[in-house]
Amino acid sequence: MADSIRLNLPITGMTCANCAFTVERSLKKAEGVGDAAVNFATEQATVSFDPALLKPADLVRRVADAGYGVVTAQVELPITGMTCANCAATVERTLNRKVSGVVQANVNFATERATVEYIPGVASVAAMVRAIEEAGYGVVQAAAQEQVEDVEAQARRSEIADQTRKFWVGVAFALPLFLLSMARDFGLLGPWAHAPWVNWLFLALATPVQFYTGWDYYVGSYHALRNRAANMDVLVAMGSSVAYVYSLVLLLFPAEGQHVYFETSAVIITLIKLGKLLEARAKGQTGEAIRKLMGLRPKTARIVRDGAEMDVPVEEVRVGDMVIVRPGERVPVDGVVFEGHSAVDESMLTGEPLPVDKRPGDEVIGATINKQGLLRFEATRVGAETALAQIIRLVQEAQGSKAPIQRLADRVAGVFVPVVILIALATFAVWWAIGGDFTAALIRLVAVLVISCPCALGLATPTSIMVGTGKGAELGILFKNSEALETAHRLRTVVLDKTGTLTRGEPSVTDVVVGDSPSASTRSDLLRLAASAERGSEHPLGQAIVAEAEAQGLLPAPVPGASDLQAFEAVPGKGIRAQVAGHAVLVGKPEWVEAEGVSLGSQVTEVDRLQAEAKTAVAVAVDGEMVGILGVADTLKDSSAEAVAQLHRLGLEVVMLTGDNRRTAEAIAAQVGIDRVVAEVLPADKAAQVKALQSEGRLVGMVGDGINDAPALAQADVGIALGTGTDVAMETAGVTLIRGDLRAVSQALALSRATMRTIKQNLFWAFFYNVILIPVAAGALYLVPWAPDMLRQLHPVLAALAMSFSSVTVVSNSLRLRRVRL
Repeated sequence: MADSIRLNLPITGMTCANCAFTVERSLKKAEGVGDAAVNFATEQATVSFDPALLKPADLVRRVADAGYGVVTAQVELPITGMTCANCAATVERTLNRKVSGVVQANVNFATERATVEYIPGVASVAAMVRAIEEAGYGVVQAAAQEQVEDVEAQARRSEIADQTRKFWVGVAFALPLFLLSMARDFGLLGPWAHAPWVNWLFLALATPVQFYTGWDYYVGSYHALRNRAANMDVLVAMGSSVAYVYSLVLLLFPAEGQHVYFETSAVIITLIKLGKLLEARAKGQTGEAIRKLMGLRPKTARIVRDGAEMDVPVEEVRVGDMVIVRPGERVPVDGVVFEGHSAVDESMLTGEPLPVDKRPGDEVIGATINKQGLLRFEATRVGAETALAQIIRLVQEAQGSKAPIQRLADRVAGVFVPVVILIALATFAVWWAIGGDFTAALIRLVAVLVISCPCALGLATPTSIMVGTGKGAELGILFKNSEALETAHRLRTVVLDKTGTLTRGEPSVTDVVVGDSPSASTRSDLLRLAASAERGSEHPLGQAIVAEAEAQGLLPAPVPGASDLQAFEAVPGKGIRAQVAGHAVLVGKPEWVEAEGVSLGSQVTEVDRLQAEAKTAVAVAVDGEMVGILGVADTLKDSSAEAVAQLHRLGLEVVMLTGDNRRTAEAIAAQVGIDRVVAEVLPADKAAQVKALQSEGRLVGMVGDGINDAPALAQADVGIALGTGTDVAMETAGVTLIRGDLRAVSQALALSRATMRTIKQNLFWAFFYNVILIPVAAGALYLVPWAPDMLRQLHPVLAALAMSFSSVTVVSNSLRLRRVRL
């Protein structure tokens, strides 16, 4: 679907991975949905759909029909300018059709108000106001834009508060029930405890727990079974109901037996509710990094409009506004300094602790802190276009994506509950047939149902992905999706672009060697001639030559319509051809100039010398005659040698890929300890070189920063873009390093390895837990005489306790990633 829209829907009501699977399947069934992925850990659904066939309201209804909810907000907007009912219909149609994320809008002409239900983070009040104004109407008073985290956090808090209340009700009734029942079983209460009315007391204590504390499990089971799926709710509802109903039957028909199990059903529900509360709290910590990023956004901005200073909500800042930031304040939006000098703390963006000096013409980034002087700057990017907003979006998308390793867990989770039910029924049938004890067989059935935990499988991967990507964001490492995070740990070769990656990307002229030609008899003549030809070039080397000539005052200021440069042609990866003051000038690689029919003559020695010194030799020829050589050097970044050493310590082969000549490239490689050099590569051939390395059977990561690196970044198994580079490179790459420090490459790969190690640990324990404990609950240890009695006949209460803490264990293990040292 070429015109598809992508939405992130915050989902409520999910209790295990099967719930996520149910919502995902329900969304995918809708006509017009191209793709849907539901992440149980983040409780988010990412949906791509055709707006011509579906609306956000349809997606919300699909989720509701599956038995779950979507977090929405509601706002009322007073409308001006309406004169009839058709005006109201126009405003309503505008909101419903033109504002993405609006679930439903109703406009009342009589009250002149629009009531809008929308998905926070997808739609905003500011977007609604703009749409209404573009339709020709006005809004008297727009409500402040609601922040995504505020709405979602409130919904999550309400949900947890409700669950907490139900848990404490469960404790209030289940605890005395459990104590009385155990005391009676151990003969601590005397004969009165066996009176018939005591069992009725147990029923009175168990019923509120069963149908108030445990009501959510019945509702969840109903929706799951209605959607032809089965989840954790089904297991809990079945297990607790079997114990409760069996006890109720004995109470009504005393001849069938006297021992009731009301305490079993009540304690099962209460313990599982406790486990889900602890799990929710732990899951909340996995998203701490993204909340920190969101918390950095300033609420207001001071701007100058119509000659007056005013404080406005940051959502109302427009591109072109003049913004004032005083010392100690956060920069509200991205912009370019117009007036003032200061030092700005950009550590939230780059991780670098030292403030960065800012002067007129420098860029400032929203949410950074102005440390010293007063700054006035022009807003260039606002709202969703700011760097911070894009970082938050990138992290959210990465956290919401599914890693390939999760596929196995998803397949298992899809059939887990039906298989467990079959195992439970088989356990009941076998033990009843073997022992003839209906009650004992029933207890084993309940234990199997209760101990099984699909949640741990569902949480194993996404919680680790959340913590890993959040940890990366704190370090200035942004993973585009979880697939890039997973693949990065398997890289065996890292390819580094030279210019701007290993080097500073700011070459300068170091040598001017004049030949014997009368066309350029002095250093100034040679530099002026080459710079005049390079004025039309965008290549860094050409710009360095022009900058040097301008610094020496050899070039006049450009005058529109008047220039010595009559013609210009850039030959990619080779050099340039130009007509300067009637002369044919070639400036470029010595071998290319020679291939054009110009003899280097005695300049060959100078070319060799410059290349041996890790400098790029640039030949200059006029009218077919060699006139001289320029030496241009791009100095290495201070961190390059250390970064290469760190990659070696990770066991990686490091390759340098450059368009520079081989001798210069090898000299630079020797300085930083690079294993392999691929030189004299045209920009268009970089991707082919990466493909050639991949053909050797190794996974390849490509690190670059320029437009000409984009094809190679896309070809690599993992493209890694330096954030100081171009937007094209960053958009193409799977990983972006915000601070442009090459040492962050090894940090990104180490983080990937740590994350994948945690995921594998989680999956191992999740599978191990179910593979080992389900047979134990089924009675596999009954014939092992030396096994503890509590394991030979596993009580359902212990099974519930184990089930409750299995998910908490997995999430807690994922949280360890926050403390990993890279």
